[in-house]
Amino acid sequence: MKWFETFVSNTLGGTGNQLFLRWEDVRARRGRVYYKVFAGGKFRYSLLFSNLVDGTYKAEYGSIRNHVCGEWEILSAAVGVCKATSAETAGEVDAFVPLAFGGSRRKVVAPGEFFTTDPVELAPEKGEFLCVEIEFRGGETPYHLESIVPTFLYENGAWVPDKRVPVPGMVGCDRRVSARIVYFGDSITQGIGTPPNAYTHWCALVADALGEAYSHWNLGIGYGRCQDAASDGAWMFKAKHADAAVVTFGSNDVGRGRSVAEMKRDFTRVVELLHGAGVKVFLQTLPPFDWKDEYLERWQAVNAFLKDELARDAEGFFDVAPLLTDAARGAGMSRYGKHPDETGCRLWADALIPGMKEFLKRL
Repeated sequence: MKWFETFVSNTLGGTGNQLFLRWEDVRARRGRVYYKVFAGGKFRYSLLFSNLVDGTYKAEYGSIRNHVCGEWEILSAAVGVCKATSAETAGEVDAFVPLAFGGSRRKVVAPGEFFTTDPVELAPEKGEFLCVEIEFRGGETPYHLESIVPTFLYENGAWVPDKRVPVPGMVGCDRRVSARIVYFGDSITQGIGTPPNAYTHWCALVADALGEAYSHWNLGIGYGRCQDAASDGAWMFKAKHADAAVVTFGSNDVGRGRSVAEMKRDFTRVVELLHGAGVKVFLQTLPPFDWKDEYLERWQAVNAFLKDELARDAEGFFDVAPLLTDAARGAGMSRYGKHPDETGCRLWADALIPGMKEFLKRL
């Protein structure tokens, strides 16, 4: 996809497609999503959307990796700069810039389509927010139920917190960078465990330390599995458009009954797919998740495989499990929560940053 040759991510928030929603009616709805800007300055911005589900959610929701969402329509879209916002209150935008899709304000989204907005010039400062407003209607749309990025629907004359909005998966700008980094993981990478809109999850802290010489794209998604990534679908398609991928998932594979042999094959396949696309891999072990009994055994076996075998095939490696394990409670038990809190994420980031800097020197 040639778009990636020009545009790189300029936010540390993750908004991949986690679920799909079949609306009971086809009335028009207005939604907003707010992204904190990573690097300030005047750039051309273009937003990347996808009409595919990236990962597998709970079975009762019927959402599975690579699900092709049905046709829906964008009636209008716009973007503006906002000084501040919160997860509960929509921030104010002084002026919106209309967005177009191939010169048209309206867009009929085809099943399974990746698409982008036409570029517009914006000049947000670092730490300000881009607000994307979209008016849409349709029978089936993708969304991200567990997103910690502020998202709203306009209901009864007010902006109400609501995740049922199809939002961009990447806020792209034409900033020149030394390398494009993706953080390829599950809800822990996405940032669950830290406060909404705080940008204090581990990979956001790592990105802040590595700085603006690089672009950083958070591909963390709740309930995402190594099995999903190994399927070589929509999620992996995004990760392949990078120079380096920090791979940190597997907890949902352990918790959902994937065997050790299957997980070994999945992780090996993920590394092979990334290498095949020219992406360098920084591999991490699975953090503790309060594992017991057979789950603990699977977690230990997979981490041993990653550390003793697969790490040899990766360009970088960090064993995060000991750092976040509460030894007093036992092996597999979390010290800072199953989804690490701000303290755990800070310790993780501080320990990871030196290795990441050495890894990036070798790109």
